[in-house]
Amino acid sequence: MFGSGKSSGRSAGVETLIGRQTELKGDIRFSGGLHVDGRIQGDVAATSTAEQPAHLSVSISGSIEGSVRVPSLVLNGSIVGDVYTSEKLTLGAKSRVTGDVHYKLIEMAGGAQVNGKMVHESAEVAAAEAAELETTRSVTTFEGQGENGSVSEMPSQDGLSQNPSNY
Repeated sequence: MFGSGKSSGRSAGVETLIGRQTELKGDIRFSGGLHVDGRIQGDVAATSTAEQPAHLSVSISGSIEGSVRVPSLVLNGSIVGDVYTSEKLTLGAKSRVTGDVHYKLIEMAGGAQVNGKMVHESAEVAAAEAAELETTRSVTTFEGQGENGSVSEMPSQDGLSQNPSNY
């Protein structure tokens, strides 16, 4: 149901689904499988382990406006932003990328469009970039909206403010 039907030899289950009628604004960090039918405005990054490899799939109706950093990506929709895959990138016939594509292994169907540079990277470069992302990226958590529609801050473990208006 969520993919090309081809098996990569390991389980790439979908733990998170962003539905067709859903629009998310903000950065997303995930592990396991993420399938996008809706729209994301923000960067998407995956945390992958040997026990739980991360995988992103974007359907024809799905779109992402922001950079994408994942080990494995199957794209049938559109991405406006740079794409970094450390393992495999599969571009379907209806896929559209406006931005640079960094890949180790690529499969591209006829009709796929890339408007940007295509950069082949060795496994060492991709692994180094992934490690750098892990050490420099922080995750912000919010409780929800306050009475006046503002986002209330959630205290972090180190006592620093997590309110985006403070930055």
